[in-house]
Amino acid sequence: MKFYHLLFFALIAVFSSCKQEEKVHHYIKFNKTEELYQFLQWSPENRFPLISAHRGGPMPGFPENCIETFDNATTYNPVIIEFDIAYSKDSVMVIMHDDKLDRTSTGKGAIGNYTYEELKAFNLKDNDGKTTKFKIPTLDSVLSWSKGKVLLTIDLKKGVSYAKVIEKVKQYSVESNSIIITYTANQAQEVNRLAPDLMISASLQKKSELKRLNSLGVPNDRIVAFVGVSAPEKDFYKYLHDKRITTILGTMGNIDNSAIASPARNIYYHLVNNGADILSSDNIGQAAEQLDKFRYNKKITSEHIN
Repeated sequence: MKFYHLLFFALIAVFSSCKQEEKVHHYIKFNKTEELYQFLQWSPENRFPLISAHRGGPMPGFPENCIETFDNATTYNPVIIEFDIAYSKDSVMVIMHDDKLDRTSTGKGAIGNYTYEELKAFNLKDNDGKTTKFKIPTLDSVLSWSKGKVLLTIDLKKGVSYAKVIEKVKQYSVESNSIIITYTANQAQEVNRLAPDLMISASLQKKSELKRLNSLGVPNDRIVAFVGVSAPEKDFYKYLHDKRITTILGTMGNIDNSAIASPARNIYYHLVNNGADILSSDNIGQAAEQLDKFRYNKKITSEHIN
């Protein structure tokens, strides 16, 4: 009898250990597009700083631009997922940053040389070059997965049609969790013309660039401002915030490298404290810890975050 008691308690211990190791997902959910608009209309009371996982938040074992990686990112923080769209040979929209397959998959050569059926034969590699079991996803699969889980910032590689992407966004009814990335005022104008209900990420590093967007008919309440990869002056944040525009600061590259080299400086905490609302980062583990601390200290919550 003593043996069975020991076995029973051993099984309980193993079960408890497994339960403790289960990852908790932090999801963002909007039931309708108007809720997204309100969430992104900046105000001191409405502000909820977030991480944008650059290329989905790759890390060892999790390749960039991969649904499994996107899902893993949600175990660190509620996140925006930034990802890239390219065309296969047969014009299927797939998720891939590079023009060539070599760096991020077991394939070789240009992605446009392969049909989607042929691309399915390849496995994705993480940033250390290690092959995983994960496959190149389609835009359809990402949009289907995303609803009720994450915000998306959708980046189009050269030649990919805004109209075709917007068609997919509407097909999957993900207007309430999608932001389309643009790099020029003319691109922002095109997206606004095609889908005035969609939020747009626009590059804004000067006041004149916002005035140019407005002159082309792009309203402030559809703009999220990408302010570059180095922190602007506080006055520029104030200028955008006074117009109720939420800001994205790109920390991928130099800022992330500085944060990794000097974790005690709490760089991400200070960036959001100084005015950045969204941090587009490759270093989501460290950024998540500091944003958690910031939101806790400032007593920031949102009904849209679980």
